[in-house]
Amino acid sequence: MSGFINKALTILSAGLFFSSGNWAQQQAPATGARDLFLTAGKSLIVDSPAVIERVAVANGATAEALATSPHEVLVNGKVVGETSLIVWQQGGNRLIFDLHVQASNTRIDAINRQLQMEFPDQKVSVDMEEGVPFVHGTVNTLGGSDRAVMIASVLGKPVNLLRVNVPQTEAQILIKVKFADVDRSHSNQLGLNLFSTGATGTPGTITTGQFTPPQVTPVPATGGSPATNTLSLTNALNVFFFRPDLNLGATIEALQANAWLQILAEPNLLTINNHAASFLAGGEFPFPTLQGGGAGLGAVTITFREFGVRVNFLPTITPRGTIRLQVTPEVSTLDFANGLTVSGFTIPALDTRRVQTEVELESGQSFAIGGLLDNRVTKTLNKIPGLGDIPFFGKLFQSRNLSKTNSELLIIVTPELVRPIPSTLPLPKLKFPIPFLESNSGPNAPRTPGIEATGSVPVHPPQATIPVEELIQSQQKPGTGAAGQSTAPQIQFVPMLTPPAPAPATPAPAAPPKTSQSDTPDGSAPKQ
Repeated sequence: MSGFINKALTILSAGLFFSSGNWAQQQAPATGARDLFLTAGKSLIVDSPAVIERVAVANGATAEALATSPHEVLVNGKVVGETSLIVWQQGGNRLIFDLHVQASNTRIDAINRQLQMEFPDQKVSVDMEEGVPFVHGTVNTLGGSDRAVMIASVLGKPVNLLRVNVPQTEAQILIKVKFADVDRSHSNQLGLNLFSTGATGTPGTITTGQFTPPQVTPVPATGGSPATNTLSLTNALNVFFFRPDLNLGATIEALQANAWLQILAEPNLLTINNHAASFLAGGEFPFPTLQGGGAGLGAVTITFREFGVRVNFLPTITPRGTIRLQVTPEVSTLDFANGLTVSGFTIPALDTRRVQTEVELESGQSFAIGGLLDNRVTKTLNKIPGLGDIPFFGKLFQSRNLSKTNSELLIIVTPELVRPIPSTLPLPKLKFPIPFLESNSGPNAPRTPGIEATGSVPVHPPQATIPVEELIQSQQKPGTGAAGQSTAPQIQFVPMLTPPAPAPATPAPAAPPKTSQSDTPDGSAPKQ
């Protein structure tokens, strides 16, 4: 009798269970998600009284769920983050969890120890809030900030709340460039022109054409005057011989010239580390440019080209303490001999000597980065065929021009690390050949009052540290777009995560799950 009663009670309880399951299927499933906390690298088990049909995790990189039995789900935490866990039970009921994978205190302590090793004299630490690492503290440089964020990124995407000490004044570099250009030229000219004003009734000239000969012009007889010949000389730099009794003469072109040209320039340029600087001592000349227009006609516009002594350089102080220079010195002069004549206007060419190189020096050292030697010999020989080949006498029917050029260019570069001139030292002055104009205001020239009237100038920054993003913004050049943005990492602020508001009360599902902790840091049951 008792066995029959127990069997009846079992059947009755099973019927009530299935009825409860049918009721849960007929009602709307609960949509409120429950919080489930898990430590990265560890696991927990979610128990379900009802049979589990399917399990899904939204982000498999954060966590994974495995159905180990019809009533158990094993959840493994992979990396710090948040995701969703959905469990489908037999009968149509769904269980939804907000799965929070947190970092273990052991990993946070390990990261903080690593930060203390990397920054022994600085206070840098990492705190975890709602699974998000926050980096706090003060570093000396922007590079230290990037390094601390990189270390903290092991725990997830960190929020950079570091502050950086206000940097000192950038190092200033003085570049002393010396240009030495010597141009020597030597020319030797020799030629002979023969002419006749009527010897044996044959006026004329014999010339090689290299030098301008005298011009013999016949003058016809007029009235009682007989016919004569007129001699015209156009070149005064010659040796002239004439025999009136023979009506024969000669002009000898013999000229020897030596020329020297010396150019010495010593420009000094001052700039800050990693900032380009340039120098130009010369001028600009107009250069016409033809632009297209309507009906096949064009308009001529004038642009200006620079010439002279130019220096462009970019210094960089290396971690070794040396100075690396990208330097481009250039010397250019106007060359009218190779110019172009357009509509009666001569456009000169440019004779340019340029050196582009990169060197690395210590402060005060020098390099001769450009030494150019240019030696040229040009010889021109003109002669009358046949007559110029006669031995000894053939020299009378020849002309020659010998030109020699010798130019040397030397460029010496010397970088130095310098600081501004103290206010107590006198400033450099020019030495004028004659006394310069006196000031109209006398010793009391108009100026802004000094610190004795306005008060002391703050020599220290208003605050010792500033946020990293403010320092990065202050170093960016104004007006730069996307192409000119700083290469420093972008700072993104993430709002503090707050616990979600409690969900409104909903009917309890037919089979509420039970969870058991398999391996947690403190051994307590997980939160739901």
